[in-house]
Amino acid sequence: MTSTLPSGETLPQPVLNPSASVAVFLVATVDSGGEAVVREVLGSLAGLVRSVGFPSPDGGLGCVAGIGSRAWDRLFGGPRPAELHPFRELAGPRHHAPATPGDLFFHIKAARTDLCFALAAELVRRLRGTVTVRDETQAFSYFDSRNVLGFVDGTENPVGQAAADAALVGEEDPGFGGGSYAIVQKYLHDVDAWDALAVEAQEKVIGRTKLTNLELDAPGSHKDVNTVLGPDGSEQQILRSAMPFGRPGHGEFGTYFVAYARTPAIPETMLRRMFLGGPDAGPDPLLDYSRAVTGSLFFVPPTGFLESLPDS
Repeated sequence: MTSTLPSGETLPQPVLNPSASVAVFLVATVDSGGEAVVREVLGSLAGLVRSVGFPSPDGGLGCVAGIGSRAWDRLFGGPRPAELHPFRELAGPRHHAPATPGDLFFHIKAARTDLCFALAAELVRRLRGTVTVRDETQAFSYFDSRNVLGFVDGTENPVGQAAADAALVGEEDPGFGGGSYAIVQKYLHDVDAWDALAVEAQEKVIGRTKLTNLELDAPGSHKDVNTVLGPDGSEQQILRSAMPFGRPGHGEFGTYFVAYARTPAIPETMLRRMFLGGPDAGPDPLLDYSRAVTGSLFFVPPTGFLESLPDS
């Protein structure tokens, strides 16, 4: 199945845009009575991004907005995205993927910190008194696309039409074609324990070499557990948008993980394998050094939906 990139009402938000060097991630819940203001902000988001980014055309400012299941019917009338539901908490014998509050998700990205900051500040100003910000994370690119554990991240991401096929809803849900599902998790890493491992041991956990990023034959590794095959034996793809963040003075080192997908079923299968394990793989050995502290699921509507919101 494919998702041809159309124009008009099914034009996607900048989900497929290349990763930026700076990002701000905002997750908020909608306060009682705040629905009208939230609708106004969502409807004017494209214009706001253009206004903030216009003086800096090379800054690449963009913003992806998502809405959670519990807020959808409060904000919009009419049908819902077919697979939108609350994030499903996972509690295994060793690892836990919590479900945390989230009605709105903003993924702000640019080549410059000031552009991300300016857009985030204006969004928060416009939403003040109508939402509660649950998480705000400022993230950055790190060396040559590496995470704070020192390994290259996002190697298996599809590109071009394959990325659209993996990330964008198609004709299977025609009212929401061009949209995407976003699973959002924030991970904190135990870098002291990780750095105590020999490089060879780290590589067996990840399933790739640290210096050259070459794939290893490492059954049960992070890469192995996160490889999901379809009924025909082909690998099931998602579009990963993970970025490092941290505050060294507070001992905080982490990865902000976003999985954009045509259906949430694929990243949810990956998470079950990671946290619960299964007959052939898991749990993910990386979770011995990385702890999930948030978990939410959002639907990212196409731009036409935001520009002409259905009545509430």
